[in-house]
Amino acid sequence: MTEHGMFSITTVAPKIRRVTFTNPPVNVVGAATVTQLLDVVDELSQDKEVQVVIFDSGTPGYFFNHADLAEVPELLALNAADGTPTWVDLVTRLTSAPFISIAAIRGRTRGGGDEITLAFDLRYASREKAVFSQPEVSIGIVPGGGGSDRLARLLGRDRALEAILTSEDYDAERAEKYGWVTRAVPDAELDDLVNDVAARIASFDKASVLGAKAQINRSTLPPVADLRASWAEFAESVTWPGFQARVPRLLKAIDEIGLDEIEQNLGYYSGVINQQA
Repeated sequence: MTEHGMFSITTVAPKIRRVTFTNPPVNVVGAATVTQLLDVVDELSQDKEVQVVIFDSGTPGYFFNHADLAEVPELLALNAADGTPTWVDLVTRLTSAPFISIAAIRGRTRGGGDEITLAFDLRYASREKAVFSQPEVSIGIVPGGGGSDRLARLLGRDRALEAILTSEDYDAERAEKYGWVTRAVPDAELDDLVNDVAARIASFDKASVLGAKAQINRSTLPPVADLRASWAEFAESVTWPGFQARVPRLLKAIDEIGLDEIEQNLGYYSGVINQQA
């Protein structure tokens, strides 16, 4: 096993690796998360033996959660050497990586964490434990760097609008029905399914696997220019009065109700917070 801060890499089989994200208590995504995950993707991309990578969580109840609101300035300040926002660099490297990425999703997957999850190639969800949301609109901002761009292609225009404009929590059954995830299965079956799919793909010729991925990417992925535009719009939206007014209300609710209760039911509480306006 190798460690990259919040991430550990385990060898499952000669061609299969498992990457576990652990950032308790609720797996929020901050600036260090982004840079460490980029390091993980780079390391695995350079290993010619790696063909399939499984991504899971070491924090019960949470997969990749929303961005850490306390670190928004740091996230916005991250840029690659060519000026590309580091977040955009991360999600585009994931989709173009020379391996197949498979998400084994147990727990809350929201906002920025959902945008990372949408960049994985395959997404398998626990029917009992997985929850999905893009909550940005409920706190006065817009998604940035992938949420709206990818969901519109996966769900269709109207369902993407419903998901983003309502900021509701979607259970795994509805996420599967809408196309948000590849498949939702009973929690007891999730590990076997993910392991079986990973082993089957790893048994095939790598050139044909990556060639097929490249063809599908060409037909389905949003242009990088769109991801850049969404990120710029997100960056602008954090200056809007609506966001500035809602963040104190959200922080007050966390103090009064408790972080875990808010995070477990963010879709509900984001509606309550807006009713207080």
